[in-house]
Amino acid sequence: MKKPTKHTTLGKTALRVPAIMFGTSCLGNLYQALSQDTKLAIVREMFEYVDTPVAIDSAGKYGAGLALEVLGSCLQQLGIRSKDVVISNKLGWARVPLKTPEPTFEPGAWVDLEYDAEQDISYQGILRCWEQGCELLGENYAPQIVSVHDPDEYLAHARSDDERKKRTDDLLEAYRALSELKQKGLVAAIGVGSKDWQSIKAIHQEIRLDWAMLANSLTIYAHPPALLDFVQELHQQEVSIVNSAVFHAGFLTGGAYFNYKKLDPENPEDQPMFQWRKTFFRVCEHYNVLPAEACVQFGMSPPGVISIALNTSKPERVQQNAASVEATIPAAFWDALKSVGLIAHNYPYLG
Repeated sequence: MKKPTKHTTLGKTALRVPAIMFGTSCLGNLYQALSQDTKLAIVREMFEYVDTPVAIDSAGKYGAGLALEVLGSCLQQLGIRSKDVVISNKLGWARVPLKTPEPTFEPGAWVDLEYDAEQDISYQGILRCWEQGCELLGENYAPQIVSVHDPDEYLAHARSDDERKKRTDDLLEAYRALSELKQKGLVAAIGVGSKDWQSIKAIHQEIRLDWAMLANSLTIYAHPPALLDFVQELHQQEVSIVNSAVFHAGFLTGGAYFNYKKLDPENPEDQPMFQWRKTFFRVCEHYNVLPAEACVQFGMSPPGVISIALNTSKPERVQQNAASVEATIPAAFWDALKSVGLIAHNYPYLG
């Protein structure tokens, strides 16, 4: 397979990233504990099918730091030079000792962990997360891209107006810490990642960002006009967008989970999503388009989206993911999706 060669500058920085950014939650034992050989094969394939520098996104939350630890170890074993990888570390969760039979964060999501994780968002907290992340990755692979992980969830846990104000202050202080890391030349780019794009907009009004990661927001299934307007605003201000979770946790390509919630085809509330997918698959089959490639190409279509974040627990899927960002899809396919109401009739970037 020809390697994707398109690399784009991230915001106003000097960093260049490819059109695919590889996720690493699988390295942290999300839902299953992969063997070390499988994890090594996944990382090896990233460099087999994408031109360097390869971009990899991780977080202290993934397996309570296990993903970072495994990533650094795999890169070391493969002899990957630091200049050939761009690492994004989403900060805000710190590894702590495991004092209960199972980790207390995200119960049921992570398997066979030896540590727990605690949210640590503040000026000092983000610096602690940064230092811990660097230690887990190893001295040769410090992250160049940083952000605060899931700030929307942090604010949502406030139980009063006073607590929300304090948490907002904590968040701004966390970004002050990131800004200082950038001023010192320790990182190259500051961003935000969130499932709630409105929280990204609120942070963007307060903080000078280089990039933003949208999750479960800008997809072939959901692309509200207000979000498209905000994406255009970010583009005009040279804030790059990394689009993530464009399959809605796999549902749009045939999985059982939609945004990490298992759907029931017998539940009346879930039936519209199953009907949407049935129609989507029918149009894909008619035009000989892979559903995954349709999701990826739609997610890349708005101006300012420079990369798609994709994750897999299967080494053989890495090549398919890399190929999906290079896929060519006929305009008639997008017109057909508009005609059956699956994407907005006035969506301006396709068809």
